[in-house]
Amino acid sequence: MYTQDAFQAQRSQLVELLVSGSLEGFESVLDWLLSWEVLSWEDYEGLSLLGQPVSHLARRLLDTVWNKGAWGCELLTAAVRETQADRQPPELPGCWEPHSPHPARDLQSHRPAIVRRLHGHVEGVLDLTQARGFISRYECDEIRRPIFTSSQRARRLLDLATVKANGLAAFLLQCVQELPVPLALPFEDAACKRYLSKLRTMVSAQSRFLSTYDGTESLCLEEIYTENVLEIRTEAGMAGPLQQSPATLGLEELFSTRGHLNEDADTVLVVGEAGSGKSTLLQQLHLLWASGRAFQEFIFVFPFSCRQLQCLAKPLSVWTLLFEHCCWPDLGQQDVFQVLLDHPERILLTFDGFDEFRFRFTDRDRHCCPTAPTSVQSLLFNLLQGNLLKNARKVLTSRPDAVSASLRKHVRTELNLKGFSEEGIELYLRKRHREPGEAERLICCLRATSALHSLCHLPVFSWMVSKCHRELLLQGGVSPKTTTDMYLLILQHFLLHASPPDSAAHGLGAGLLRGSLLTLLHLGRLALWGLGTCCYVFSPRQLQAAHVDSEEVSLGFLVRAKTVVPGSTAPLEFLHITFQCFFAAFYLALSADTPPSSLRHLFNCHGPGCSPLAGVLSKLRMRDSGCKEGSVAALLQGAEPHNLQITAAFLAGLLSQEHRGLLAECQVFEKALLWRQACTRRCLARSLRKHFRSIPPAVPGEAKSVHAMPSFIWLIRSLYEMQEERLAREAVRRLDVGHLKLTFCSVGPAECAALAFVLRHLRQPVALQLDHNSVGDMGVEQLLPCLGVCKALYLRDNNVSDRGICKLTEHAVRCEQLQKLALFNNKLTDGCAHSMAKLLACKQNFLALRLGNNHITAAGAEVLAQGLRANASLQFLGLWGNKVGDRGAQALAEALGDHRSLRWLSLVGNDIGSVGAQALALMLEKNMALEELCLEENHVQDEGVCCLAKGLEKNSSLKVLKSCLLLCAEQVEGG
Repeated sequence: MYTQDAFQAQRSQLVELLVSGSLEGFESVLDWLLSWEVLSWEDYEGLSLLGQPVSHLARRLLDTVWNKGAWGCELLTAAVRETQADRQPPELPGCWEPHSPHPARDLQSHRPAIVRRLHGHVEGVLDLTQARGFISRYECDEIRRPIFTSSQRARRLLDLATVKANGLAAFLLQCVQELPVPLALPFEDAACKRYLSKLRTMVSAQSRFLSTYDGTESLCLEEIYTENVLEIRTEAGMAGPLQQSPATLGLEELFSTRGHLNEDADTVLVVGEAGSGKSTLLQQLHLLWASGRAFQEFIFVFPFSCRQLQCLAKPLSVWTLLFEHCCWPDLGQQDVFQVLLDHPERILLTFDGFDEFRFRFTDRDRHCCPTAPTSVQSLLFNLLQGNLLKNARKVLTSRPDAVSASLRKHVRTELNLKGFSEEGIELYLRKRHREPGEAERLICCLRATSALHSLCHLPVFSWMVSKCHRELLLQGGVSPKTTTDMYLLILQHFLLHASPPDSAAHGLGAGLLRGSLLTLLHLGRLALWGLGTCCYVFSPRQLQAAHVDSEEVSLGFLVRAKTVVPGSTAPLEFLHITFQCFFAAFYLALSADTPPSSLRHLFNCHGPGCSPLAGVLSKLRMRDSGCKEGSVAALLQGAEPHNLQITAAFLAGLLSQEHRGLLAECQVFEKALLWRQACTRRCLARSLRKHFRSIPPAVPGEAKSVHAMPSFIWLIRSLYEMQEERLAREAVRRLDVGHLKLTFCSVGPAECAALAFVLRHLRQPVALQLDHNSVGDMGVEQLLPCLGVCKALYLRDNNVSDRGICKLTEHAVRCEQLQKLALFNNKLTDGCAHSMAKLLACKQNFLALRLGNNHITAAGAEVLAQGLRANASLQFLGLWGNKVGDRGAQALAEALGDHRSLRWLSLVGNDIGSVGAQALALMLEKNMALEELCLEENHVQDEGVCCLAKGLEKNSSLKVLKSCLLLCAEQVEGG
């Protein structure tokens, strides 16, 4: 008999078991205890609080169960065993009473099995429950928060079913019964079983520890992995007033049925900027599969790195790729390969870093034989097209610039990895820093320095902040501001780590840098050579040629790459591609072999939007000009444009006034450094002038409008890195544009800081359009310095919440030029209504406010109405796709009855019934300024339609009334 004393004796081990896994494991234990009725619903609610450390929850769980007696203690131990073994829960009963008198109790009794059954289908079930009216859109969005896995979303849906008395529980019982049973392993052959075991072991070993950003310590991926914001890519220009924001997915929903661009394609494309976490996302996918916790619809998973595949010179076949360059079957090779060919739908291949694959995608060369050898690029391209292993799923990661239109034709779903949310940054830092109070101090430091905080939405910067937390906390208010600042800080950290202990007090001074200069130049030469030859992994022979010895490797900037040839010596690679670009820039700034004239090749690089012919002609000109092979100029000409742009921004930062003094102490010839600085300024200014000259003239009678070309953001970032006000002022002096469009340009918080730094010097007000980016609340804060020159600001689809908008409106009240705000498809709730009302009341020149597709209810509409009463200038008000209902419509109608400037009002899709329609009809009788009223997708009904028709009889200004109002028009005509 299991006693409470035995339970108490094992308390520390139980805490360790409950905490050692992820929150997912802890919640699985709660599932078992709920199903066995060890925990009451009140107990469960107290143990499922968001934001609480798992260790606190684990101890509270042990206290709760101990009070239940010996039987509870014994069942908790059994639940821990079930979770640790990851056993399959008992299947659901075959015949379930469809009209159960206690559906919520049935959901609880079979909770572990239901969670597993819902796992791969939770998104579809959520859509269905929302469509049937069982849950609101706000509740649905809460469940779909990016921090939750599929299993956690399933649990939160079940939790809602427990507390809602609207039939949700019974509906879920029916849905769960209709879902397919998870597939069992179909391959019973001994060779397949043995191969699968070996493959899982290998993938698990490769993915268990995170080595992408660190070479000096092993980080357990499971302990620190934090989900990024992952969105389904939307097409611009989609019609419809209720177009929703891009759907946000969890990693386990990577193969969701939503957002398909091409149903016949097999490839899922994940795009994200450098440092956004693409490689880590794939590593987590591999770990979840290898541990049996997710993606079990795939029997075989084969991971590959594009930067290593491109090093394979010999022809290879599908057989060679899978067996010789991933995992070799110890027996029955032919049988195993035949199983793979017979069941491609059970195979997943992942290819990380397509932007580092030096071959450009083409679909001209067909190769369809899995056993016939071909070049590595032909093999990869035909796998992606489905000419080889058709129906096998592929996941391809890349920076956006490397994805061509021809490749997108063969993509089933495109996902955009946008980096950490604010909550994600804090969660990551708490996972990395478990010491009491340390994470909180670091988070407070970030919140106090908005420029640094804005950088951290990219996981690579969050890692650097975590790595350098002691330096940041000891700097006394002086924090990194630019990307270059941050990389110099991490450089200091690694150099100090390899220096005597007494060096730590001096920081990155001239002595420390000068003492390591030769090492840094060796690393820089290797980095530049790699960029110029599109080489990102380095063999021992290549390291020797660059004079990089083992002591320099031990600094930690180079780490072991995961080799694609099992058993061979792993080559080395830089911690991250951005580190390779940083060291290349360092070499260009300080090497005696860098003639200043060669830097023009860095700033004249052809962006991804340029034609292939432009790049070819550029290389021909280089050859004709006599550039020596291997020279700096030749290497810069050969590098990929997106890597050149990162390198150019780093060079601008290193040669800024802020850091020139530091570099001057290391430079034997300071005059050479000054020449390079002058040349960089000159090249940057020339590139900007060339960019602005390319803007076509305005249409007569209209303001000049321009959609920025791909190189614009890079040039602005480079200006920001230099931190020179005079240069920024000079850059925009000749920019005469009324509307600057930067949609779908991967603008995040760091880019917002750069834009504000430059655009605030504009002489004429501009409409700034930043739709479909990743601005977020942090980016909004970074834009505030340039708000004074904005006459309009468009932030559609930018993941902005109440916090960001409250800061924006607080600043906007003082900005005389600002007259229009477009904030639809964000995360706004009633919490921002007071700020919006204040903006309307205070700004009597404000013209347009668009808040469509947010989460504003009747309460928010009532507050907005107060602002409208005090406003006499607003002409356009968009509230489509919210939930203002009848009460909100009444409040708005009362406020607008005497309004003399409003010309356009949209209340499409707002759950407005006949009561709201009656109020709007009374408003139409009084308001003689409104010209267009949009009421589609409401519940006006016949009574409301008749009221609106009567209101129209007394109205002489309305030109357009959009609704199911043909009846209105007929009645008016008949009258």
